[in-house]
Amino acid sequence: MPVDRTIRLWSIAALLAATFALGGCSTQIADMPGVGLPADAPERPKEAGGYLPVHDLPPERNEEAMKPAEVAKIQAELTAARDRQATAAAPAQATAATPAKPAKK
Repeated sequence: MPVDRTIRLWSIAALLAATFALGGCSTQIADMPGVGLPADAPERPKEAGGYLPVHDLPPERNEEAMKPAEVAKIQAELTAARDRQATAAAPAQATAATPAKPAKK
């Protein structure tokens, strides 16, 4: 009996694999009328679009993205925020670094 069961399982597995392989070749369900597309969906193009132009670069900028004064202002604000965080975190780290005293019995 175990041989019969093994053959049956392999047959089912082969049938399932063939179903998946042939299912990839069938039409898409979304393209079927009345099943996948809503009535107000725009019409799909007949041909698939080409590849995106990955080698086309945008034109060079005429101006800088940020003026040097703005960059300096942002750097000063970030430095001040970092210093505030460091001073706020220092007491918390100091209390966490001290070992806890063992409880007396």
